[in-house]
Amino acid sequence: MTYFKKIFRFALPYKRFAYLNIFFNILFAFFGTLAFISLIPMLKVLFGQEEKVFVKPVYEGLMQIKPFAENYMNYFITTTNAQYGVEITLLILVSLVIGLFLLKNMCSYFAMYFITFLRNGVLRDIRNSMYKKVVDLPVAYFSEKRKGDVMARMSSDVLEIQHSFLSILELIVREPLTILFTVFAMFVMSVKLTLFVFIFIPISGIIISQIGKSLKKKSDLAQKEQGYFLSIIDETLTGLKVIKGFNAENYFNDKFRSSTGRFFRISNKILHKQNLSGPTTEFLGILVIAVLLWYGGNLVLVEQSFDGAVFIPYMGLAYNILTPAKQISKASYSVKKGNAAAERVLEILEEVNPIASSSGSIEKCDFEKAIVFDKVNFKYEEDWVLKDFSLEIPKGKTVALVGQSGSGKSTLANLLLRFYDVNNGRIAIDGIDLRDMHLKCLRGLMGLVTQDSILFNDTVKANVALGLTDVSDEAVIDALKVANAYEFVKNLPKGIYTNIGDSGNKLSGGQKQRLSIARAVLKNPPIMVLDEATSALDTESEQLVQQALENMMQNRTSVVIAHRLSTIQNADLIVVLSKGKIVEKGTHESLLAEKGIYEKLVNMQRLES
Repeated sequence: MTYFKKIFRFALPYKRFAYLNIFFNILFAFFGTLAFISLIPMLKVLFGQEEKVFVKPVYEGLMQIKPFAENYMNYFITTTNAQYGVEITLLILVSLVIGLFLLKNMCSYFAMYFITFLRNGVLRDIRNSMYKKVVDLPVAYFSEKRKGDVMARMSSDVLEIQHSFLSILELIVREPLTILFTVFAMFVMSVKLTLFVFIFIPISGIIISQIGKSLKKKSDLAQKEQGYFLSIIDETLTGLKVIKGFNAENYFNDKFRSSTGRFFRISNKILHKQNLSGPTTEFLGILVIAVLLWYGGNLVLVEQSFDGAVFIPYMGLAYNILTPAKQISKASYSVKKGNAAAERVLEILEEVNPIASSSGSIEKCDFEKAIVFDKVNFKYEEDWVLKDFSLEIPKGKTVALVGQSGSGKSTLANLLLRFYDVNNGRIAIDGIDLRDMHLKCLRGLMGLVTQDSILFNDTVKANVALGLTDVSDEAVIDALKVANAYEFVKNLPKGIYTNIGDSGNKLSGGQKQRLSIARAVLKNPPIMVLDEATSALDTESEQLVQQALENMMQNRTSVVIAHRLSTIQNADLIVVLSKGKIVEKGTHESLLAEKGIYEKLVNMQRLES
């Protein structure tokens, strides 16, 4: 229950529904027991065993409640028989039984009605918290996690917790109360017979508990396997063209079938154990009933110390214990499964976010002087990607970073946007360390255009206005014009309200990239980070995008990571990187004059083109 205790905080806003559920469950248990007891006077009338009482009994306290109830019921039957006849008396008693069973079922409905708000509220709030946490966690977290596993935790694991919440309330309120009221009534009827029955109940409990010991472990394995095959689905849909192009369908089919096969085997074991709990509980219960029939029958027929009209409802009450006992058994299994799911959910919710705004973070949301990289060292795992890197980028200047793949160019962009934190040294804006700045302000200063155009399954306007509210159509159109994108957008079926499909797959590569640029233009940040924004485009698209980039970079501080060197010839400063260090820097002309690494890179690209 360790993990469930942590999950219970999500139930606190809905505690009034829990109280109402408990209240109606108490009434359910009370009326359920009373309904069986109400059969006694009816059976006495049927069998002609009612005792004649002509004087109305007087209540003498709780200790005398049993004789008072018996005498009052006998008094009622005696007077009603005398006044209306046995048929009317029987009709009244049958109506009483029906009424009590009706009240019991109405209470059951209201208990379930109120618990629905708690269950669905907890489901919603956990998912909302998980989504917020997923969005807040650093990029590095998801380089180690499968997306499918995260999706499984947010969907099936949270759903399992929701079902388990109902099981817990059954486990601690409804069914135990039903058993408690029933046992109390049984003790009132016959202490001797009830004690005899309860010799066998602990034996039943031990047998049932042995069945479910490994259920949590199996449930955990099943959830992990589900996360794995969801990851395969995600990778398949993302890379479907590559899979088809390389005739790799069979490889991925086998991979998926292998995962679902493991899930099949684990799920079977879990369900077999769950399914075994019900029949086992029922069989053990019937065994107790059989012993009860034998022993109770002796008390009625041989010893004649127990009334037959009371013994029949007593048997009903004894059988009434079986259903809640069976439900408790099922609920205990559900709780074990839910506990495994809660562990996986809490693993994300309790993950420490190393990249977050501190309590004393500086809300500096403007840029005035310069960006400074001061002796920055950084590594993703073991190998250093940047070593003692120092650079100053004055406001209004365009600085281009060039070099071979793996030289650390994109890493600098990731560090500047604080997707990662430096290991040593610091990066500062206007003298303030990025780690001391409020994240929202920091990222509000920057616009980002990457090599991969990240677009969403929404309209053109929603994609361009991403993160901004109350943006007018005119502002979106102006941004599209600066990005050389309005020419194709105005010809779309619904203009800026056209849905562009999943990942913008209804558009060409150049069109997608120009929408990404329009998004950065609309944000209008003082610092622009361009991470190989034209490297994946054909020549015609590149020219349009390059012109859009030049329009966007006017009067802005720009950090340009360039693969195609022809796009950065007009930069104020070109920095050449090799293995995480600056090996050359200067203007395009001065670097060509040095006849060093930069010149070799330019010549190689000329040969390639």
